[in-house]
Amino acid sequence: MERIWARGEVNVSDLQAEFVPLAYTTIMTTLDRLFKKGLLDRRKIGKAYFYQAKLSEKEYHERLTQHLFGMVLNGGNDSNVVLSGFVDAVSVTDQQMLDKLEELVKAKRRELRRR
Repeated sequence: MERIWARGEVNVSDLQAEFVPLAYTTIMTTLDRLFKKGLLDRRKIGKAYFYQAKLSEKEYHERLTQHLFGMVLNGGNDSNVVLSGFVDAVSVTDQQMLDKLEELVKAKRRELRRR
């Protein structure tokens, strides 16, 4: 997706030049799957499809975040994995953010006890 956002529109040959060890068919299958999932638009020019992102990078990341939080809030089997992954990512990159998260959790617990 990053390559597509950077270039605007690509075909399989364009991407294969950047990912030389990957087979043409691997890239073609990946782009087709992203298209079928609604992440890409495509148009046919001659024999080739040209793909472009259907969502901006910001919109994509917002959807991904919503999906991950949905997994946590629905209490699925993966909820602990998602939460611990989030805490690990935050603690590695930003100790202040981890402290802020801890304060938010404490404040929410106090609020819930008062009810």
